[in-house]
Amino acid sequence: MTLLAIPDPYDFAVSTERFRAFGVDLANLWHEGGLHRVIAGKEVRIEPAPGGVDVTPFDEEIRSEVETLLGLPFDLHAFYAWVPGTPVLAEIAARLEGFRPPLAPDPFETLVTSITAQQVSLFSAFAIRSRMIERFGERAALAYAFPTRERLARATEDELFATGFSRHKAEYVIGLARSDLDLHALAALEDDDEIRARITSLRGLGPWTAEWFLARHLARPRAWPVGDIALQKAVRVLYGVSVEEMGPRLDPFQNLSAHYLLTGLRTAAP
Repeated sequence: MTLLAIPDPYDFAVSTERFRAFGVDLANLWHEGGLHRVIAGKEVRIEPAPGGVDVTPFDEEIRSEVETLLGLPFDLHAFYAWVPGTPVLAEIAARLEGFRPPLAPDPFETLVTSITAQQVSLFSAFAIRSRMIERFGERAALAYAFPTRERLARATEDELFATGFSRHKAEYVIGLARSDLDLHALAALEDDDEIRARITSLRGLGPWTAEWFLARHLARPRAWPVGDIALQKAVRVLYGVSVEEMGPRLDPFQNLSAHYLLTGLRTAAP
């Protein structure tokens, strides 16, 4: 067990709420107060500890992925310095102090997860995702490794359909897996629009999927998924304006603002 330090403020329970809110995620499995994920073939347990999190087992490859998973790339201090001037969001940020939105460490996993969530509730998406992981992933102890791109490239549409994917989504996942797009190279591109263009060049991957890739995988600060129904609702309920109108008001922290608005509305006391 090794302590991975995380700058204050940090709230492990709030930051990992997503992994409990919508059902079981076999690749990011919540178990007895800790988060389990398979990294480089090893099942890793992450649990809260004074000053950060305890990680077991631990090496530099595990460190890198856990830091991404727990949202360390976000500049939370700069966000907290900016947010007091933003009504409503400032109150949510105070209530969720220490919330670091989790990030998806792997680009292929990020896009497949987004395809799973297209036009369905997150409860349905989590259930379908877990069935797909169980069918095509490799189990360690409790958690499963997310299916590799190579494994899903060999899958058939019928096999994915049997796990709950629609025919179209099954086609999109297999098309992505078999495509020539270098997903890891996207992180090196500084231009967000170029990343959007490369992702949306593939069938079934539209602006919503590309924007969440920027937000949840690359942690790009200005990612703002205007097509997200839940975000549209949050902005309408909390501000009474359209999500398109709200985006420029939140510059340059659209991404963190989206996470805080969504989580703040979802976890608000009734």
